[in-house]
Amino acid sequence: MSFERMWRDLAPVGRDARSGGYFRQPWTTPETELRAWFAEECAARGLELETDGLGNQVAWWRSGEGRAVLTGSHLDSVLDGGAYDGPLGVASALAAVDELRERGVTPARPLGIGVFVEEEGSRFGRACLGSRLAVGATTWEEARELRDRDGVALGDVADGADLDWRLAERVGCFVELHVEQGRDLVDRNAAIGVASGIWPHGRYRFDVTGQANHAGTTRMEDREDPMLTFAMTALAANKQARLAGQRATFGRLDVAPNGTNAVPSRVTAWLDARCDTAEALEELVGEITRLGTERAGRDGTALTVTAESVSGTVDFDPDLARRLAADHEGGDWPIIPTAAGHDAGILSAAGIPTAMIFVRNPTGVSHSPEEHAETADCLAGVHALADSLERLLA
Repeated sequence: MSFERMWRDLAPVGRDARSGGYFRQPWTTPETELRAWFAEECAARGLELETDGLGNQVAWWRSGEGRAVLTGSHLDSVLDGGAYDGPLGVASALAAVDELRERGVTPARPLGIGVFVEEEGSRFGRACLGSRLAVGATTWEEARELRDRDGVALGDVADGADLDWRLAERVGCFVELHVEQGRDLVDRNAAIGVASGIWPHGRYRFDVTGQANHAGTTRMEDREDPMLTFAMTALAANKQARLAGQRATFGRLDVAPNGTNAVPSRVTAWLDARCDTAEALEELVGEITRLGTERAGRDGTALTVTAESVSGTVDFDPDLARRLAADHEGGDWPIIPTAAGHDAGILSAAGIPTAMIFVRNPTGVSHSPEEHAETADCLAGVHALADSLERLLA
């Protein structure tokens, strides 16, 4: 089957031999190779490829009239990420086109397959950057100044041409297939599910400043140690999230001067917070900030918190979700929420009726080399996407 062949082609691209994880950051060799792979697959199917100055791609099956149906996902990964997050949706979309043609389907309106860049925000720190620019939710003037960990500006690796594709005017609905990033479908013993919405979430930079000093000669009571403030703030975040039944993660850290025998002068940490309501998110981040600030006062340090990106609650089109989930062999697909962010959330916020199809993840592990989906479930996902697109293209 075409899906299995494509998956074999994708498997080695950007894979680290030691960890088994993937490094497919935007505007690096592996990600560029993946975009070239997508272009070749589209050309082999006679699809018309549209590319903007950022690297976003949409391949069109020109047929019928009216506003298009759009599907697809992304090809970039988190640092040392899994194989399925993103590429599964792209390969499945191409395989679904093959299946639709095998069924003899003639779409009554155009079908597009989209690949949006920098979905993970793993290089320039802004999640779903490509889709934000594609729908005009973020301006190039703002985005071009974003810098990666090496200080390279986005404007130095992309030219920023033709970014706003006015998708809200051209697209009638968007369906993104994605590996589930949790265990809901496993617990339900279901291979396929449909998303009801996305939890509100945000990324916040915690800058803690203190005084650099000698690790051996400086008495403990004389220190102004930002690492201590950060450590207690991280513990507070864990406790507050657990008490509230929400999510708080410090997963990235930058320390200066970063010496083994020196008390640091600065610790910068990034908090990823996700909650079931916008009010709960604001309350959780506010409480973590309050506790961190109080600890800084005791440590003789200073804490500044900056919200780098915040996304509100996304409620996917309920009628579209029910339409896709209903009347399948074996029963209706379950409709479930997710706490993970996706390009689908950006397109939904831009006014495009949007749905997501999830493929079962047997362990629930994601953003990790251990991320997985069984081949049988992936093929079920291709069939499910083809069924959904056929309904929408009729």
